[in-house]
Amino acid sequence: MSAVERIFSARLDCRYLLRAGEPGGALVVALHGFSSNPEVMLRLAELLVGRRHAIASLEAPSGFFLGEDRSVGYCWATNKRRADSLRLHHDMVRHTLDEAGAELGIPRERRVLLGFSQPVSMNYRFAEANPGLARGLIGLCGGLPGDWDDSAPRSIDAAILHIARREDEYFPASATEQFPARLRLRCGDVEFHQLEGGHRVPSQGAPIIQGWLRRLLS
Repeated sequence: MSAVERIFSARLDCRYLLRAGEPGGALVVALHGFSSNPEVMLRLAELLVGRRHAIASLEAPSGFFLGEDRSVGYCWATNKRRADSLRLHHDMVRHTLDEAGAELGIPRERRVLLGFSQPVSMNYRFAEANPGLARGLIGLCGGLPGDWDDSAPRSIDAAILHIARREDEYFPASATEQFPARLRLRCGDVEFHQLEGGHRVPSQGAPIIQGWLRRLLS
């Protein structure tokens, strides 16, 4: 007899690290890349956005051992059951934006979503499906959703800052050079930069990000 698949929901405890900022700053919800963790992303986000802005560094839901030292990394999705991963990502990001924003008294128009690598395209999908929840999106060394160039694309009301790198081994310059035009298919406020270097969080992008945040929040 063939097996029959049964699907059920179970409770998952999710986690983020919250660091308060200065009065008048933004809330930056930061999502780490594949195999990283929220502790690393919190440190990197602090270097990028500065001390003025509050940071909520969110841990991806799926943990796995990285090697013999038994250290643990986390990821947001695989190519299997991707719709379930997207739904969980949306729930986690929505909760973190709302809970951390309410706790710190930071309104929606001062909340920003930042992602490195794997979650970048997922964050774009989130903004498309959840208008008004984030004022801006910062994408670092990531891609665009596979259906981005639909004949009838849905608009994104959040401003976008996308930073790519010329020697990125996962997102080559030949592809990312097309991103500005493609991003503008769905968003009217797009800023794009192509920096030197490989697939790493671009520390030299800090002045760009901080300047963009000043403009966004002014």
